Amino acid sequence: MEWLAAAIRSYKGQASVVQAQGFDDLPPEHLKQLFVEARSRDYQKLLHEAKKVLALSPSRRPGGRLNRIRRRFLDLQDIDFFENSLRTKVEDLLAQADQADTRTTGRKGRGKSGQYINRLWITRPRPGIDRVSSAWLIRRFVDPKARFIFGAEPSAHSDAIPFDMFCPQGFGHRGEDCTFETLRREFSIRDGRVRRIAQIIHDADLGDEKIRPGGGTGFGQGAEWLGQARLTG
Repeated sequence: MEWLAAAIRSYKGQASVVQAQGFDDLPPEHLKQLFVEARSRDYQKLLHEAKKVLALSPSRRPGGRLNRIRRRFLDLQDIDFFENSLRTKVEDLLAQADQADTRTTGRKGRGKSGQYINRLWITRPRPGIDRVSSAWLIRRFVDPKARFIFGAEPSAHSDAIPFDMFCPQGFGHRGEDCTFETLRREFSIRDGRVRRIAQIIHDADLGDEKIRPGGGTGFGQGAEWLGQARLTG
């Protein structure tokens, strides 16, 4: 954490690093055990919820439930300081779900992938965090030669693919997912870095704090400013 404190101080901020040696009369091993037991309860709850969801057929699974479990799992990893043995069980279970999703959506994505190459994409003017990030995702993982235009009416550009627009065509918010998450799911993008980015975009765009309270606010404001400065001029 020293590097973080140094970075904060370099910007005229104040930061201190505190190293705790112990708490009252708790021996180190007992303190560690308290952490392990707390995380075990958290992981057991996730395992129980994940098993209930996976026991259902894909068509009957509540929309967004697995995504919420994955996000909570990532939050738990951040505070699992002693590598709880149950972490692997949750990882394995979620990996099985990913494999099932890949078989289902992967076939759909491969079948339609040719429809989205060298295409024109349209979205609303003055893009915010979700649209700016979605354009990056499209160019990086879907259509390397994508061209983008802005417009209020998709029907005025019948050859363009709408994204994050108020219309049933194309790609937009679906269920609890923002457009970035919809694109990631529809095109079966399994890159772990993209999954992390999707969590930030979700928080910043929807502001529902379902991933982590206040998690993406600063990032979202910065990206919104960048999008407006770069793409609307």
